[in-house]
Amino acid sequence: MEALGNLLMGFQIALSPYNLFIATIGIILGTIIGVLPGLGGANGVAILLPITFVMPPTSAIILLSCIYWGALFGGAITSILFNIPGEPWSVATTFDGHPMAKQGRGGEALTAAFISSFFGAAFAIILVTFFAPLIAEFSLKFGPPEFLGIQMLTFSAFVGLGGGSVPKTLASIFIGFIMAAVGLDIVSGQLRLTFGTIELMRGFNFVVAVIGLFGIGEILLTVEEGLELKGVQVRVDWRTVTKTLRELLPYWRTFIRGALIGSWMGIKPGGATPASFMSYGFAKKLSKNPEKFGNGAIEGVIAPETAAHAAGVSALLPMITLGIPGSPTAAVMLGGLMIWGLQPGPMLFKERPEFVWGLIASMYTGNVIGVLIVLLFVPFFAAILRLPFAILFPSIVFVCAIGSFAVNNSTTDIWYMMLFGVVGYVFKKLDYPIAPMVLALVLGDMAETALRQSLIMSQGSAMIFFASPISAVLVIASFLLLIWPSISPYLHRRASV
Repeated sequence: MEALGNLLMGFQIALSPYNLFIATIGIILGTIIGVLPGLGGANGVAILLPITFVMPPTSAIILLSCIYWGALFGGAITSILFNIPGEPWSVATTFDGHPMAKQGRGGEALTAAFISSFFGAAFAIILVTFFAPLIAEFSLKFGPPEFLGIQMLTFSAFVGLGGGSVPKTLASIFIGFIMAAVGLDIVSGQLRLTFGTIELMRGFNFVVAVIGLFGIGEILLTVEEGLELKGVQVRVDWRTVTKTLRELLPYWRTFIRGALIGSWMGIKPGGATPASFMSYGFAKKLSKNPEKFGNGAIEGVIAPETAAHAAGVSALLPMITLGIPGSPTAAVMLGGLMIWGLQPGPMLFKERPEFVWGLIASMYTGNVIGVLIVLLFVPFFAAILRLPFAILFPSIVFVCAIGSFAVNNSTTDIWYMMLFGVVGYVFKKLDYPIAPMVLALVLGDMAETALRQSLIMSQGSAMIFFASPISAVLVIASFLLLIWPSISPYLHRRASV
């Protein structure tokens, strides 16, 4: 009952005229970002993060979260109409969404994608509403050793569960730690890795780094690929919506299965992409007509979209309760919290309940606003993709430069932005993951502080990390995840014998 009372308080904040206006603007901006190749949720949030510095924190997080919801919706438009996934987890949507569009069923495919996205997100939001306070209450027992264990578990999860190359993931994390160490040592006051350069005394600004890594890096890669956008014309009206809704009812099991898969997978790093493929695979395996998949099966749109959106929302659960992001976008939002002077984690529920519950309530309102806007204005959003690249991408770079300059009113940050853009481009070309580096850049100082505080408490003894059951379990679990890629092939061989 306490959660419902807090949620009502959150709705009073989220439904204020100003915050409703902010949410609508965020959804529109996010959808535009979602349909543009080379951008996406994390990139859009990173690029537009500087404009939130003049806003109240609650309104700022509502704007950023709604940009995220809009980008999730927008990704389906490019996947279905142009066969270009706006995000990695939109790849599975192209398998049946684009064939449906080419068959003249584009409106049906888009409606199915938007309704599925709405259901998956709503399912995950309800989980966040009721589980977030319980996790936060439990986390209040945490001290520095426990927080370091949580952070170790996060980095180990990227290694053990991220699904990519372990050496590349570790290299990305270490580079992020090195960048986080640049500047003034928070304990001793000594300068670190500045090489006598005054500009490096304040370290690398998180906002500038993510704008470069995500925004500029993706743009450089997209320009190199020289995408030629030829899409399918489509119109979505209420007759199409009502007709598609009737067609979706028999697939209620696919909705629930996709929402459960997405919510579970979304909590672990990078979970949205495997969740969409896993949900698609289950739908095909359990379907009565698996041969239709890949040729325009509407169930092939429902499954990945439901799972991807459930995963995208549930990735915010560990961020607001433990201060640990479950996705690149959540990592950018976590950086925003720190910039606004808020300490992410369980104390937010005690110190700033209006912020947390305003955010949770805005998930409900943003989801409703999002599905209505994309259903009404699909042709407008699709038309954006027909703008010439020569106009589109210089405009995006200009917006990125303004955002970077606005952080410290310094032209040096624009050069840093371009430098990080080149780093992001090189990482993508070499298939190095960027999300672990961003996470290390965000959490590096916090992990270092927790480590130092723990060792000061124990007078230098590492046994403090095994003194309490919680920290011991977290540390052991993090080591198991770290070595999991090495031992899992052996376990599979033993099981097959």
